[in-house]
Amino acid sequence: MAKAAASKKKTTKKKAAKKTAAKTSLPPAAPIAPAAPIVPTSPPPTPPKSTITNAIDDPSVSLQRFDLLDLQPYTQEKVYATTASKDFHLFYVGRDDVHGILKHVLSRVSVSLYLNMFGFDDDELNEILKKIAVDPTITMLVTLDKSQAGGTHEKALLDADRKADLALFNTHVAIGQSLTHQISHTKGFVADGKVAGEGSTNWSVSGEGAAVGGTFNTKATGFKAQNNTQSIITDPDTISRFTAELIAEHMIAQQQASDAKTVEAVNAVKAAAKK
Repeated sequence: MAKAAASKKKTTKKKAAKKTAAKTSLPPAAPIAPAAPIVPTSPPPTPPKSTITNAIDDPSVSLQRFDLLDLQPYTQEKVYATTASKDFHLFYVGRDDVHGILKHVLSRVSVSLYLNMFGFDDDELNEILKKIAVDPTITMLVTLDKSQAGGTHEKALLDADRKADLALFNTHVAIGQSLTHQISHTKGFVADGKVAGEGSTNWSVSGEGAAVGGTFNTKATGFKAQNNTQSIITDPDTISRFTAELIAEHMIAQQQASDAKTVEAVNAVKAAAKK
């Protein structure tokens, strides 16, 4: 009897423990869904570079992604050799469209332009420079040779620029000679600190190799081409050193112009005193 009573107590305790456990136990947790895989987002597609030659009226076009390969279409072969340099290429007036190359680079300037040009007789390139001049976000210094500036076509072109805005013209353009008063024979530029151009090419119809009106077509009536070369350079060291030289040449021409005005003013006072 004692054993039966003890067994009954144990059974009762177990049932009570089960009831207590049932009351205090939490419902089973919901199954955890697997985390969604992380899919890497692709960067927005890079817009294609503009291939138009004269992009001066399109502010979205610049030299920020310029590559010498951009100028392949202006060569006679339309493609470079596989061994071509990636930071220097030489183009030939009369064989390659040098006028188109100059338009392509200069019309994409958006930061700065430092230029010294011995022969400045290209109306179309002058129009590009005039639009750069009125853009307050672009720094531009143009240096021209004193002897060439007196030539018939160049003088007429510069007179028209002065008439359009004399103050603006004087801000950007300096006409003079070398430090030792020889001709200012440099023919080159640095655009946006990224692209340099230098060679024997003067800015003129025959200097760049074109028909009258600026058309590059070696078979066109009136096509003229001097034996000239035009290099385009992206080498950072060359660009840095050439920039410094172009600025120095501009400052020399500016000082010469200032000195000439001082002498002219002194002579005017002396002449007035004699009357």
